[in-house]
Amino acid sequence: MAATQDLSEMLVQSELLSVQLGRAIHAGDVVAAQQLAARLAECRSSLHVQLKTSGQSSSSFRIKVQVEDTASSVGPIYVKVSSNMTVDTLKQQIFRHYDIHPKVQRWVIKQRLAEDSQSLQSYGLQREGDEAFLYLVSAQQANLNVEEYKRAQIDLLQITGGLGEGAPIVKMEPMNPVSAPNWLAAELIHADAPLFLPAAAAAVTTPRRPASPPPVGWPCPVCTFVNLPLRPGCDQCGTARPADYQVPAGYQPTDRERRITDQEIDNRRKLEETRVKKRRENFQRLMQEDEQELVPNKEAFTCPICFVDYEPDEGVTLRECLHNFCKDCLRGTIVNCEDAEVTCPNQDGEISCEFKLHQREIKALVTEVEYCRFLGKGLAIAENRSADSYHCVTADCHGWCIYEDMVNDFLCPVCNKSNCLTCKAIHEGMNCQEYQDDLKLRSDNDQAAMQTNLMLQTMVQQGEAMHCPTCKVIVQKKDGCDWICCSICKTEICWVTKGARWGPKGTGDTSGGCQCRINDRMCHPDCMNCH
Repeated sequence: MAATQDLSEMLVQSELLSVQLGRAIHAGDVVAAQQLAARLAECRSSLHVQLKTSGQSSSSFRIKVQVEDTASSVGPIYVKVSSNMTVDTLKQQIFRHYDIHPKVQRWVIKQRLAEDSQSLQSYGLQREGDEAFLYLVSAQQANLNVEEYKRAQIDLLQITGGLGEGAPIVKMEPMNPVSAPNWLAAELIHADAPLFLPAAAAAVTTPRRPASPPPVGWPCPVCTFVNLPLRPGCDQCGTARPADYQVPAGYQPTDRERRITDQEIDNRRKLEETRVKKRRENFQRLMQEDEQELVPNKEAFTCPICFVDYEPDEGVTLRECLHNFCKDCLRGTIVNCEDAEVTCPNQDGEISCEFKLHQREIKALVTEVEYCRFLGKGLAIAENRSADSYHCVTADCHGWCIYEDMVNDFLCPVCNKSNCLTCKAIHEGMNCQEYQDDLKLRSDNDQAAMQTNLMLQTMVQQGEAMHCPTCKVIVQKKDGCDWICCSICKTEICWVTKGARWGPKGTGDTSGGCQCRINDRMCHPDCMNCH
């Protein structure tokens, strides 16, 4: 088997050397002819040399060729060849007459990819009706650019010598010219046309066929493929159509362009329908989430307070800031909140979130008793922070109001008692003068009241107690840092300065108050962390 394969390879090499020797003899190249004859002698091949006279031609026959590219297929096409023709010669002749560069030609003969240096006979093309296949790759795939293509056209017109008058002639005849692709729309080759122009006539001889009209469309600036005028991108490499290209006036789109345009319109319509459907689904989802009291988390997270990992739908995503927490931590934040509004407990370093929890989120996270207590706490804070508020003096009554300058009486809606806003007391059956005289008389005769008042005043003077700067109630500091909070009006107080920690706008207002830690300075030398 190995000996048979070596013999076959030797025969193929001998055929190639014979063709090259014929070319050298025809061109008069004595040195090349001697070298080729010596190589043939090394192969021990018998050789018969017969000079051809003018008018003689090589024996030729027609083969059937199926031609395809990525966009079209034509065939079978009948190609007139000779058995001693090489694949390279066939490619050059097709390039000469049809402007199909050899780089983009791929010949497949007898299920084998043909090599340029091999003869057609070595691939078994010897008789009429033998079949071959020609596939045309894209210019980008073949690494062919515009400059190389134009240079090859110029070089081909300047070639001299070549195969000479005895060269085999290729004649391509499409079976159906109407269905042939653009590159087959060129003028057919005459059987008696020379393959190469003589050197002396190359400069003065006009082209043997008239220049074909330029193709309609725009050439790709990358792969040189000529695209249909209405194509927005290259069919081969996808490069965008040049911005300065203008569609010819009166141009009638082809059936393929109409199909592509219709397909693009249909794709845009489907895309818009998909977008509308997606928007509707998002709207429905948002409406469903808005109806929920708590928005469950969509992704797994770690609670920033307790550092426990939670799976989707196990925690809560706050509506305002989209921070995630577990329900227990949020409930604890609400229960221990000393303000009328609950701020998101998330902190990123020194930056705290300023968004507030919604009332329905608070109500869903705590029990009914805790929610009522939270509402009551909010009302108490609102009452104490209002300068024009008045609380009913009836024992254990929760009624209060915000009064105006011209109003002197407040009928409590809780206990139905009439409060005198001038005397800050209930004195039904007496006017203000009568009540004040009676109060002075009882104070002078009530020894217990006098002792209690004296004790409180002594604690204030000794620094063991102080008056709240807002509601004037006496407060004390038992232990810990110098930050204290009034149990009545919830005002935050600095113990050492005996003033409010914050300005008139409340928590965080550094325009007033003790201003501790402003510009890294303590509010008082004796301050023990009132910040």
